[in-house]
Amino acid sequence: MDDFSYDSGPGSQAGSGSDADAGPGAGGPGAGGPGAGCRSGGPGGTDWVTTPITAPLLRGALDLERTEHGLLPHRLPARARAQCADEQLAQAESQPSGVRLVFRTEATVVELDTLRTVMGYRGVPPRPDGAYDLHVDGRPAGRATGSGGKVLMVDLADGSRETIPGPVGTVRFDGLPGREKVVEVWLPYNEITELVALRTDAPVEAVEPGGRRVWLHHGSSISHGSSAESAATTWPALAAAAGGVELVNLGFGGSALLDPFTARAMRDTPADLISVKIGINLVNLDLMRLRAFGPAVHGFLDTIREGHPTAPLVVLSPVHCPAQEDTPGPAAPDFSDGKMEFKAMGDPAEVPLGKLTLRVIRRELARIVEQRAADDPWLSYVDGLRLYGAADFAELPLPDQLHPDAAGHRRMGERFGALAFGAGGPFAAPNTP
Repeated sequence: MDDFSYDSGPGSQAGSGSDADAGPGAGGPGAGGPGAGCRSGGPGGTDWVTTPITAPLLRGALDLERTEHGLLPHRLPARARAQCADEQLAQAESQPSGVRLVFRTEATVVELDTLRTVMGYRGVPPRPDGAYDLHVDGRPAGRATGSGGKVLMVDLADGSRETIPGPVGTVRFDGLPGREKVVEVWLPYNEITELVALRTDAPVEAVEPGGRRVWLHHGSSISHGSSAESAATTWPALAAAAGGVELVNLGFGGSALLDPFTARAMRDTPADLISVKIGINLVNLDLMRLRAFGPAVHGFLDTIREGHPTAPLVVLSPVHCPAQEDTPGPAAPDFSDGKMEFKAMGDPAEVPLGKLTLRVIRRELARIVEQRAADDPWLSYVDGLRLYGAADFAELPLPDQLHPDAAGHRRMGERFGALAFGAGGPFAAPNTP
């Protein structure tokens, strides 16, 4: 919902799982080391180096789970996952938005074997394949899509789900410059991705995290990436690039619900900069009333502050969404016009009784931050309408009445980058005036 997550697509945090340092197929002397690899001949005479995929090669994940096929990145730790049986959250947190492989190599060819799980909806045309972004020395250098994999077929009429099996697929990038460089492979934000094997035509070594600050962000499916072109072009990824920081993206489609376990995960994750985007999912799901909202926000922020007492912390309110500006939830998908759109099903007459709308959420968040900032000078508020407002909707309408498109993500990323990381912004570098 935000985020029904219909279209929902790093700091080095991976590795809290018990098998995080044991790469798939690891075996033999030195197989678990971050720069270890074994050579083998391949088609066309390529001298392949197969490198175990281990925690030092990954950024943006909070946990790694060993599966039958390889390693599955998670964006919530195991303890948090155990506290919620919601299938929507399980799907969202295991879609690797912002998770990427990072390594140094002279390779000109990179192949990554993965077993993906894609979402399908009965009666709805298949979505485009998720995109893998290649960056070389911090610059975009290619994009590819996966193949094969499983399909999780959802029936929106009754909520039933069926998993259709499929094979491991391979993503290939070639023509890379034959010099030493840092390679990043951003995983698709909208496909659960089990990492099976990494092959290159030259050895690979892990890159130690540098001196860049880590930005930890939590939000709904818009932060997750819904309707963006790729994981590296979601609005948080674009803003992180503009600010020169490492992104840990805890945007969860349909699941930004002020859950205490998410706040604890943020509390326990090393970060220099933190932001939380609150509101749209609470309205979508009609989850709580005004009486519960304020204390829940305070509790969420209190928990984050237990681990990050003086980190710059930005609270963002929802972007413009006409369907729920003044109409409460719940929201539901609608196919009456032959395409999927979301409509608010609540009654505006119930707002005085405590039902939440986006307008109410913005007012309350501004009030709460003003109150708390009296004792917390590192806390600030950004109105989501500054990222995407009514004028933006007129120019770049929401295709499904809920999620910005790729151009909307770019606009939001550029604006947050300027607001937060620019001179005088809450995330401005220490030497910025």
